[in-house]
Amino acid sequence: MSTTSKVVLGVSVVLTLSTVGAVHLKQSWDRERLHEGVVRDLERVQRKKENLRLLEEQRTLTRQLEAERRSKESELHPQDHTHH
Repeated sequence: MSTTSKVVLGVSVVLTLSTVGAVHLKQSWDRERLHEGVVRDLERVQRKKENLRLLEEQRTLTRQLEAERRSKESELHPQDHTHH
């Protein structure tokens, strides 16, 4: 085998192994990114559920406070329904 043939064969092997290695690393990286995306989506869903729960609590508290305010206002300013 000539020296040129050996060099071409060596370069071909190095390029092939480099390509296979690069593809493998890229697939691993892509798989990791996909997994991270799923984790982020699950966290986002949990945060949304928590935010909705807190919003509902706030609505309930607001209704209670408004009812208390109306009750106190009616105690402080009773409506006089009698005619003079």
